[in-house]
Amino acid sequence: MSFNICLVAKLEALQCHFTWNLEPNKTKLLRLNDKLVDIGTEEGNSWLGHIYNLQGFIQYKLGSTEDAQNFFNRAAEAFRQMRKADDGPWLVVNYGNLAWLHYHLGDQAESEAYLSKVDALMKKYPSPSQDELNAETYAEKAWTLMKFSTDKELVADYFQKAIEMQPDMVEWNTSYVIGLVSKMRVAKEQDPENLYLAAYYLEQCAKKREDVKDEARELAGKVLRNPVSSYNGMKAILRVYRNFVSIDEAIDLAEEALEHHPDERYLKRCAALCLKWKIIFFRDSGPKKCTTDRAVSLHEEVISLYPHSSLVKKIDLANIYAKSHDGMAQAEQMYQDLLRRRDLEPADKQVLYNHYAKYLNFDREDRNKSAQYHMKAAAIPIQSFYRANSIKVLEKIKNRSRNRRQIETFLENLPELHRKVAAERHKGVCR
Repeated sequence: MSFNICLVAKLEALQCHFTWNLEPNKTKLLRLNDKLVDIGTEEGNSWLGHIYNLQGFIQYKLGSTEDAQNFFNRAAEAFRQMRKADDGPWLVVNYGNLAWLHYHLGDQAESEAYLSKVDALMKKYPSPSQDELNAETYAEKAWTLMKFSTDKELVADYFQKAIEMQPDMVEWNTSYVIGLVSKMRVAKEQDPENLYLAAYYLEQCAKKREDVKDEARELAGKVLRNPVSSYNGMKAILRVYRNFVSIDEAIDLAEEALEHHPDERYLKRCAALCLKWKIIFFRDSGPKKCTTDRAVSLHEEVISLYPHSSLVKKIDLANIYAKSHDGMAQAEQMYQDLLRRRDLEPADKQVLYNHYAKYLNFDREDRNKSAQYHMKAAAIPIQSFYRANSIKVLEKIKNRSRNRRQIETFLENLPELHRKVAAERHKGVCR
């Protein structure tokens, strides 16, 4: 028994996915796995080892230990190929994951074997001090937390420490910059082949009122020639097109990419997104039937291709129906089907209630029922864009709604607004 306690203590001291407090719900895990699959596994992807490590952890959390071990083994091989060495500090996290996995499988001997491998690596490649990690571990921890956490300061701190130890690692600088949206020009010059970063940089330039149309079209050509991946810059360049070039050109670009790769689900998702933008946000005189039909067809296909990430796409499809000439009944039916679901996590309910409230307001012109659903969204105590948006709408409409008193009472009882009101009253008394 004491030996097992000692083993667990050693495992808990490791730096790996099993000790980084990564505890998302099942829905989050499934959606994150979809995103990792869309990143792609083409040769030369500098984050491939990290991707496989995270996929292994996700599969373990989902109950598939065999798939977990397969991904952890693929991670080790990816690191060896990328770093062109059989061992190195980049394997510390991977071996830690395998030590934990074998412990959970009941294979104590194999777990201890991987613990010994971690010890050997730590002695061979010591960190600068006892209180610090090695650069590779900082980088992988930062990259992983960036997928789970909203604590950007912590992610930036870990990336910064890794970069200070190994400033020649271009991909760490790039990820640090994307996470922070700072020092972007320097990182772009260091990593000129990173089209995702180039598109992101163009977007920031355009926000400063710079004319980026010609650069955007040139970059789009490069993106089309790049291997398909959610990291290849396609979605980022489409955002630039939507906001600063032309929504119709964005649709053409997405459709052209899909023509080159007709079976790529990620490109179908991009094309569906562009058509949604056209119908929902650029509706001068109502969408043409051919545009709506194409949008409906693509969204239905994307929903089937992303079964674990389909809630938002189903909401998008309902909204597309609502904007079409004869689709209001279908839109309402889709929303009612979603509202009856019992498997939605609180965060998903918040998203659904916020969208349904907007649909009720803008498409059904039912202001009172819309306010009820904004209150439902705001009542879920999860900080998010959707909750903040619903609270903002309620504060805006409270003085002209038939439910004025109900909305005022609701807002006053929200903890954060209650504290804000109390603070303002206290300030007034002090004056």
